[in-house]
Amino acid sequence: MNQDISFKRINKLAIPALIAGVAEPLLSTTDLAIVGNINTNATESIAAIGVVGAFLSMLIWVFGQTRSAISSIVSQYLGADKLDEIKELPAQAIALVLALSFLILGISYPFAKEIFQFYNASGTILDFSIEYYKIRVFGFPLTLLVIAVFGVFRGLQNTFYPMVIAIAGTLINIVLDIILVYGVEGFIAPMNIQGAAYASVIAQLVMAIMAVYLLLTKTPVKLQFTLPFHKEIAKFMAMVVNLFIRTIALNIALYFGTSYATAYGKEYIAAYTIGLNLWLMGAFMIDGYSSAGNILSGKLLGAKAYKTLLELGRKLIIYGLIFGAALSLIGFVFYDFIGRIFTQEREVLEPFYQSFWIILLMQPICSVAFIYDGMFKGLGATHYLRNILLLATTFVFIPILLIFDYFDYKLYAIWIAFYGWIIARSIPLIFIFRNKFIPLSKEN
Repeated sequence: MNQDISFKRINKLAIPALIAGVAEPLLSTTDLAIVGNINTNATESIAAIGVVGAFLSMLIWVFGQTRSAISSIVSQYLGADKLDEIKELPAQAIALVLALSFLILGISYPFAKEIFQFYNASGTILDFSIEYYKIRVFGFPLTLLVIAVFGVFRGLQNTFYPMVIAIAGTLINIVLDIILVYGVEGFIAPMNIQGAAYASVIAQLVMAIMAVYLLLTKTPVKLQFTLPFHKEIAKFMAMVVNLFIRTIALNIALYFGTSYATAYGKEYIAAYTIGLNLWLMGAFMIDGYSSAGNILSGKLLGAKAYKTLLELGRKLIIYGLIFGAALSLIGFVFYDFIGRIFTQEREVLEPFYQSFWIILLMQPICSVAFIYDGMFKGLGATHYLRNILLLATTFVFIPILLIFDYFDYKLYAIWIAFYGWIIARSIPLIFIFRNKFIPLSKEN
């Protein structure tokens, strides 16, 4: 088995994964940038996209963890040279994902008002949130389908096709955002926030069609659903449940952040929304190296190449820290310019600029947390990720937020809490990984 973990090999996987990984947050960020410059209710529109984005991100992260589970199993079988033994698994896994997505759509659609009131949205922001969500939610099953197919591609050590799909979807979304939000004089009336929602759904539909087509024509995988379920479905579901619980803990932190920012006022939730989307963009960019770790670690584990696996972890930490530091530097150089991309409202820019530096300083630490997240997913060791995030959210994020909120730090309180949370997520994973694989490498 090829055990190449050279700089060239890692970046051949990481760079396309990086580009593909920014697709979903870039859809929301594009919506923000376009809608934030409309002539009426720009601040309320940004806030509504932020509230809906927080909820949709929760759904996508909770149910999108199937990508890591599929990738882990496929890559481990690939490493063990037994890929033909799981030929039924991808279709079965994707069918389960789609069934869950339609169930969630059916449950959440009629209760949109109650959901966003739970996020402290009210008045115009609540009305816009409902309006935006009741269109955008129809892209949810499409997004989960694309994520599941990306998991299969990753397991096969292929990040190129996901990159192509993501680029196409992003470009379509940007073009349609401009056309539908602002309108075309004499042809299309401006649709404002509704236009942004329609643009996202159409882009997600195109991505889903491309994903299925490329999977069927460019890989040996066939999407023919058969019964009985494959024996690995039990392992797949166990990993998904662990990641589900982990992501619930993650989204509790995001809920608290969004809820507190909304309670501070519309300018604060708008500023927080811009900061959150930029933070997520940085996270998904760093996640390119996390994806490389996910892909290669599963394959190396399947081949029992423990020494190479340890070396992979060491290399990825170095690359990730450098990449995270570069993101921070770019952010500081273009500090003022970045905020004005999204809005010209002084009331929004002021709280954004006051706290954006904390987000930038987080980036190198985020790289460590996300890279080891990816590696543990590739190893199938999702119970560690579940436990650590539960502890980090309960005993680090929430207490820090409550303490600094008590002293009226507002957005500072939220971002300082996230900083502590990221540190608490990263350090334990390093120790667990080394304690597990150093002895195995010596035995091997």
